Amino acid sequence: MANLSKGGNGEFKPFISADKVLPEFTGTSIFLGILLAVVFGAANAYLGLKVGMTISASIPAAVISMGLIRGVLKKESILENNMVQTIGSAGESLAAGAIFTLPALFIWTKEWNMGAPNLLTITAIALCGGILGVLFMVPLRKALIVKEHGVLPYPEGTACAEVLLAGEEGGEKAKACFTGLGVGAAYKFIADGMKLFPSEIETAIPGYKGAAIGGDVLPALLGVGFIIGPRISAYMLAGAVLGWFGLIPLIANIGEMGDIIMYPASVPIRELGYWGIWNYYIRYVGAGAVAFGGIFSLIKSLPLIVQTFKEAMKDYSSGVGGSTSVRTDKDMSMKIVLIGSLAVVLAMMMLPIIPVGFGGALLIAIFGFFFATVSSRIVGLVGSSSNPVSGMTIATLIITAIVFKATGNDGHAGMIATLTVGAIICIIAAMAGDTSQDLKTGFLVGATPYKQQYGEMLGAVASAFAIGFVLVLLNNAWGFGSPELPAPQATLMRLVIEGVMGGSLPWALVFTGVGIGVAVELLGLPVLPIAIGLYLPIHLSTPIMVGGVVRGILDKKLEKAEGENASIKSKIESGILYASGLIAGEGLVGILLAVFAVIGLKVAMNINLGQIGALIFFTLLTLSLVKFSVWRKDS
Repeated sequence: MANLSKGGNGEFKPFISADKVLPEFTGTSIFLGILLAVVFGAANAYLGLKVGMTISASIPAAVISMGLIRGVLKKESILENNMVQTIGSAGESLAAGAIFTLPALFIWTKEWNMGAPNLLTITAIALCGGILGVLFMVPLRKALIVKEHGVLPYPEGTACAEVLLAGEEGGEKAKACFTGLGVGAAYKFIADGMKLFPSEIETAIPGYKGAAIGGDVLPALLGVGFIIGPRISAYMLAGAVLGWFGLIPLIANIGEMGDIIMYPASVPIRELGYWGIWNYYIRYVGAGAVAFGGIFSLIKSLPLIVQTFKEAMKDYSSGVGGSTSVRTDKDMSMKIVLIGSLAVVLAMMMLPIIPVGFGGALLIAIFGFFFATVSSRIVGLVGSSSNPVSGMTIATLIITAIVFKATGNDGHAGMIATLTVGAIICIIAAMAGDTSQDLKTGFLVGATPYKQQYGEMLGAVASAFAIGFVLVLLNNAWGFGSPELPAPQATLMRLVIEGVMGGSLPWALVFTGVGIGVAVELLGLPVLPIAIGLYLPIHLSTPIMVGGVVRGILDKKLEKAEGENASIKSKIESGILYASGLIAGEGLVGILLAVFAVIGLKVAMNINLGQIGALIFFTLLTLSLVKFSVWRKDS
């Protein structure tokens, strides 16, 4: 499959030629795609609110669709499979944009005794961002996907195409994904539903005041670790170690010198304990480091951003122009793109349920198109996982907050308007990046672009209607900002807006985080994963590291084989699919348990195996991941 990443502009021949017509935008693909969009959207929402990161749903969606379409329905159309993953992956991207911002709205309305946010407002914000993210990317397809083929690799899009082309293995691959889903769901239900053992374990370090280590022994974290690999997992753990073995003990020992009260806490440090110190101080240090990492990644991308925008504008006319009779070159009608974009912008200006006003809608139109262009190109070069969406969102929030404050739109209304602008921009950037990856997959396999673009719209609309219910449900069950759902990214966005609008932030702590970020950058290390590790409790980084170590065993073997061993690559792929299943399984049961919590249904048993039991179960879970990856036998 080496030909996937090569080829010139006019020479490239997709897997399914332009003159061949196969079932593509069918009832089956639409139904399965929407189902997976909602499932992966909900699972990713839960994961992102817990850990602050999401996973790509394209490959798991492609594999599940192959298992169902080929294995169950006995149909064979690679284009139908591609349509399922196109619609399905839209749910994950929209969820990521929504959960990185909108939970702040729930936190504020509770603090201000305003009641819960309107479900219609949440849905409308998600719809506007999702639709604009797809529409803004349509005119860029020819410039970025076709013209730059062989220059922009689009790693996830290319990997997904390779999975689709290996469709005859679909049954075996789907088995790994579905097994992971079942195991993840059962484990989560036993741990947090039946409460047979605690899902969070911890111990203080004897003789080292303020230091503690712990772990949330859950399937999603283990799965995330395997997917992101040992290096990023280690960076996250390094940030956590800095916080829990360095800064927290330092502050705890200073607190022993007297009744020292340090803002924002209102009680002496000696009364806080390590969780209190983390909550009142370390989170702000971590927020400063994350904000620096996000904005600095954006600054480093500036030359690329300027070049992208120039080239996109230069090619915009050719992207817009001319109809074509070639099936694989037909985009959505530009009339629909322009009228649709204008209609959404006008709706944001006029509808009171989208609290941005005229100025906010203009800012969304300008920043939205700019960041959609930037996002679409950056994911082509470095992949979706390195896309600085949080940096784009933070930059948007700072500029919007300054503009709104200067024009007298401050107070609670101004903060909500600023967050809404940031939320829509965040969703636009996430959706544009996902759409471009999917269109790359379609370009390689020979899909029809306009059908994929309509598929993305369908996935965005279905997910927008689902995400509001998911957010309301999770908030009612546990509350955002709680230990169960820390909502790290949204809490950071809230701190940024409050800092600009009200000046109430403990700036000394925030700038300490910025200083740590600068030091990490000077060492040549990636700031964001280390900063996220510092910002989150160590309990999340330790199980992620366990998954990273399992992946590291295979990575090391592949390195020794100089990347040429098909058997090891197959084991890694199987492990990624099993890990994706673990994440989806836990996410779905997490939402089911939220339903139980809201309606007051208790399924807990009167047995608790304690921390030892939790460690035994997590060891067994880890061994199941090893079985589907390191120990997997070649079929």
